[in-house]
Amino acid sequence: MATGHKVTVAWSSSLVIQKRIAAGEDADLIVLADILGNSLTEELIKQGKLVASSRAIFAKSGIGVAVRFGASKPDISSADAVKKSILAAKSIAYSAGASGTYLVSMLQKLGIYDQIKSKVATVKPSEPVGEVVARGEAEIGFHQVSELIPVKGIQYVGPLPPELQNITVYSGGIHSGTKEVAAATALVKFLTAAPAIPTLKKHGLEPG
Repeated sequence: MATGHKVTVAWSSSLVIQKRIAAGEDADLIVLADILGNSLTEELIKQGKLVASSRAIFAKSGIGVAVRFGASKPDISSADAVKKSILAAKSIAYSAGASGTYLVSMLQKLGIYDQIKSKVATVKPSEPVGEVVARGEAEIGFHQVSELIPVKGIQYVGPLPPELQNITVYSGGIHSGTKEVAAATALVKFLTAAPAIPTLKKHGLEPG
């Protein structure tokens, strides 16, 4: 609305997006989440898929916890409390994307991954964890805060405690093959400008 450009958005998990672009799919602007500190944006730049000078950090998000609406909230006040809550839960869910990769490593560090892996609910690629929780297929769900807030039928419990928290950085750049350089550049500027900050925070994100 601000620029007169129409933006069409295609959503998916970052690993899926990376594979699609690497395989030759086109898009004007690509936004990806880092995986355990590994920048998928940098990988696509190295492959020549993104313009290096266009790289931008759009937002950051921590991992949050949710339960089905009306369910009792688990104690997530400390690492030990999170561990006990996970062990006590009948089922848990985490994403097939960036936060899910981190969750596996977190559960391994807590020493409980082998104990609970049989009760991890299936979450399809690009599927919000909150929807799995809302359907009652998982008692506790873990996903980026920004991915949980929009989902209906769940209660957002809060973020993981600092000692377990992982901050995901969303970065990206302009596709090297785009014919809409001006429009893509305008979108990058719009998303990273100060007026965008209140909207980011409203949706569980922090500015980059």
